[in-house]
Parts: sequence; C-alpha cells; structure tokens
Amino acid sequence: MGPLLTKTLTIVGGGLAGCEAAWRAAAHGLKAVLIEMRPKLSSPAHQTSHLAELVCSNSLRSDDPSNAVGLLKEELRRLGSIVMRAADATRVPAGGALAVDRELFGKMVTDLIEGHPLIEVAREEFKPPIPLDSLMVIAAGPLATDALAADLSRIAGSENLHFYDAIAPIVAADSLDMGKLFLADRHGGEETGDYLNAPFSKDAFEEFVGALMEADRTDARPFEDEKHFEGCLPIEVMAARGPKTLAFGPMRPVGLTDPATGRRPYAVVQLRKENLAGDHYNLVGFQTRLTRPSQDKVLRLIPGLEKAKFARYGAIHRNTFLTAPAVLDEFSRLKSAPSVFVAGQISGVEGYVESAAHGLWTGENAARAVLGLPLATPPRETALGSLFWHLKGERLDKRGFSPSNVTFGLFPPPDPNIAKNQRAAKRLKDAREALGPFLDEIGYPQARQGERLHWRAQ
Repeated sequence: MGPLLTKTLTIVGGGLAGCEAAWRAAAHGLKAVLIEMRPKLSSPAHQTSHLAELVCSNSLRSDDPSNAVGLLKEELRRLGSIVMRAADATRVPAGGALAVDRELFGKMVTDLIEGHPLIEVAREEFKPPIPLDSLMVIAAGPLATDALAADLSRIAGSENLHFYDAIAPIVAADSLDMGKLFLADRHGGEETGDYLNAPFSKDAFEEFVGALMEADRTDARPFEDEKHFEGCLPIEVMAARGPKTLAFGPMRPVGLTDPATGRRPYAVVQLRKENLAGDHYNLVGFQTRLTRPSQDKVLRLIPGLEKAKFARYGAIHRNTFLTAPAVLDEFSRLKSAPSVFVAGQISGVEGYVESAAHGLWTGENAARAVLGLPLATPPRETALGSLFWHLKGERLDKRGFSPSNVTFGLFPPPDPNIAKNQRAAKRLKDAREALGPFLDEIGYPQARQGERLHWRAQ
C-alpha cells in the first residue's frame, strides 16, 4: 500500500457528505485532506466545531427499509458509512425513526475522522478560485461561504445556484406543561410513545393560525433567493396556503388519540427528544422565518408551551444548491470541469441521510478517478442509485429542478402486472439484489489495511 499513500484527494467541507467522501478515499488507501473552516470561521446556524454537525433536526427519519429513506440507510450500512456507524451508536428513542444525540453524534464522527491515519483535517477556510484542473470534491454544504458560492455561481452560471432553508425551534423539557401534553407515536400506544403531542381543539387551532399569519417575519437577505423546498416549508408559508394546510401537514392528528378526551385532536404539534438526556425537545416540522419576539408570542399558543424556554429559536439559513441537470454529469462532476466533483446537499439532494449517501458515493468515484479506475453509478433499483438518477433531471416538471429527498417515486416504475399490495416487497427485493452484484463488479473496497488497523484501535 506504500505507493498509494503519495496520492491525495482534497475534500472541501466537513459536513456529512465531506466526512463520507474522506472516509471513502481512505478506504481506497488514499490520503484524504479534509478542509473545514470551523471553528476559525463559523456560520449563522452552526453551534459547535464538530464535523458532521446536524443543524436542522436530530432526526434521520424512518429506519424501516420498507420506506425509501430506511432502505437508503440499509444500503449505507452495507457500504460502510461512517455517518450510519455514528448514528447507530448515538441514537435516542424516536419510535420508528432514527434520531440521535447531536452532541454525541458530532463528537463521534469528529473523533473517527481525526483519528484516522489516512485523513488530515485542515481547520481553515478554503479560498477560491476553485482549481478546475485538480481532482477534488466540493462538499461545502448549504452554508458555503459567500466567496465559494460566488465562485460556484461564476462557474455554473448565476441562474443555476439557489439559496433557501429553515430550522426548527428547541425548547427546554422542564419548561413544558406536561399535564397538557400526551406521549404517543402515530398509530402507536402511550406505553411505547417517543413523541410528546400538544393537542388542539378547532378553536385553538384557528387562533394559532390567525396569530401565525399576523406575526412579523425576518426578511430574506440579499444573497438569499426565497425559494423553499416543498418538504421543508416554513410553517407560516404553509399557513398562507390555506387555513387547513398545517392540519394536513406537520400538525396532522392522524393516528393519535388524546387520552384526556378519548378522541383524535383537531390538530397536534409533535415534540421529539433532542438528546439522550431528554432535557430538550424540538418542534417537529416547525421551521420558521418568524422573528424571535413573534416566536415567543405565537409558539406559546401551543398547548403546554405557554411558559416554554427556547434553547434555540427557529431561523432561516442559507442553503446553497446547484441546478444539477444543467451543471453536473452522471457522476456529479462539473460538466465544465470534470476533475471537480460536487457532493452532498449542494448538489441538489435534500436531507441528512441523502447528503451522506451522495457524499459517500461521490467520494468513491473521486477516489477511483485519482487511482485511474473506471467511475460507476449504482443501479437505479437501489435507493442510492435513484438519488443520482434524480440529479440527472429526467423527472423535471414545469417548475423545473428542485432538491429531493429519496422517495420511491424516484425508483423505476413498478410492474403493472404485480398486485399493488406486493409492489413494495418487490421493490425492496430488487434493490437488495441489485446492490451486491454491482459492488462485486466494480470491486468496491470495504476497508484497506490502514482502516482495519484504525478500527482495532478504537
């Protein structure tokens, strides 16, 4: 393995995608240089110096492989994902979802990356221009610096770079009125519930929506194009679409029974544990652009939150992403500069797990490029392959390209001859059977000697 150590892959950005890309480079026996600006230079949303910090939520969503994101997690575990290794080790109760203790998760990823003998973490800001003739991975994420965003805009064209996103508030558990909340999962029982639920009557819901519509909002900054991802809309944007939009969205009461009344509430707000200690909760799906004083006023109309202490307010932050079909090839390289790979959320995937998955496979291909090996894309039958297929833009509608979570809508259409109640099982079977032969065909390295020695040292 000696000669390979002279080969290096540079990765810009120490988020989920960047860490996965560096891990893949090391699995190939390459030296990975991971450039991360924090803590020397932080962002409006980050709070720690940890690599792979989770800024929006502590949930990685469903862990059930019959769900598209659950299947993607299964594939990541099979591929040796560092993010899944840390997530499984730091999970907190969340029903059928995989949620983590954010502090422990970030610390574990940081310790693994910084302790790897083939990975060097450079704590400094990457200074553009991007060297278009050098093999590298840009995984700067949604909070890329103004300078890097400007350089990407120059390369890709300003019409192909967009900014948007929001984060949800966090409240202290000891400030909640537990007498007004009930513990339950959707379609589950109180005994096994992992979510606190704040039930609304029809009148209370209408009062909440009315206050929400009248509340003051922060203005978008000049560099922010206020274009929101449909799966992460601010609550006030949803409320503006109609009085019942929230009741059919994050406040839907389906599958929940209020033990105080024995009936389904008109609407609910769900709160999920933010950490293992359970001393903080986040408001599920409550991203917002309301000002802090407005959040203090409006969110206290939620039953049980009348005296809530906010550990973090909701806030809009910049989410940089490219119009992938226009500027990236099938391997997520810049079409105008094929030596530069773009990984993670900045490429046009959406969500923690999707960003990690895209970073892992983009890192795999970047490492293969360094070694002169043929590049490859996973079969579309797999969850990972479906993400890359989405970035090719073959699913465009009149609204144009927008980021997407992994969904079964990205997979090949089901065989119409198969009964509807059997299609999910067939899709799962096809995905599992497609991945193994593909990995064998390309000679996917799970770990080389340096990584195996590293694991034994943990």
